[in-house]
Amino acid sequence: MKPASALSQLGPTQQRVLRRLLLAPQGATVETLCAAIGISHNAVRQHLTALIAAGYVERGTALPSGGRPQARYVLQAAGRELFPRNYGLVATSVLEHLYAASGKSAVQALLATIGRELGTAAAERIANSDDDETARALADQLDALGYEALAVRRDGETQVEAYNCVFHALAKAHPDVCRFDLAFMEAATGRPVQHLECLVRGGHACRFRLGRKHEP
Repeated sequence: MKPASALSQLGPTQQRVLRRLLLAPQGATVETLCAAIGISHNAVRQHLTALIAAGYVERGTALPSGGRPQARYVLQAAGRELFPRNYGLVATSVLEHLYAASGKSAVQALLATIGRELGTAAAERIANSDDDETARALADQLDALGYEALAVRRDGETQVEAYNCVFHALAKAHPDVCRFDLAFMEAATGRPVQHLECLVRGGHACRFRLGRKHEP
């Protein structure tokens, strides 16, 4: 079963601290966070210490207050990335307009090109030494794109399963959008990829088998 997101693994109070900092681009003081969340100064400081150690928050420049400067705390890029973004809805709308304006073949070509370009960039992060390691590294790269992917043992080999098709709504009407997935994986691994099972066609996941590495 897929592990929960990093944000949901944090305690509810730490999530509230992060959300308050998300709403304060210039940062927030301990006093501000205490008032917003309704907990003590010591509790806020303990949570901030943990979030700083995790790399989600940093201590920013102190704010002048007419007396002793007040330290402010700022959300780092890693903390901002914890919050989900609904890219899928935007991407689906864009592709629907492209289908209407340019036609099926043009969209297929575009998806394959984008998949190859992103896959080529991902190839630098895939060691490609053996089948199992390559499958695990590929699953990690797909997971980073939002596919909720894992490397699994099936039929005596390591395959890749994705449980969240990023084009799921669009793929119901235009199954050819899977060209992006295949182009990405083949460029990332240098291997042919076979699509064995599909969420859109009633499968429990999108499942892929990696072939042998292409010879130079």
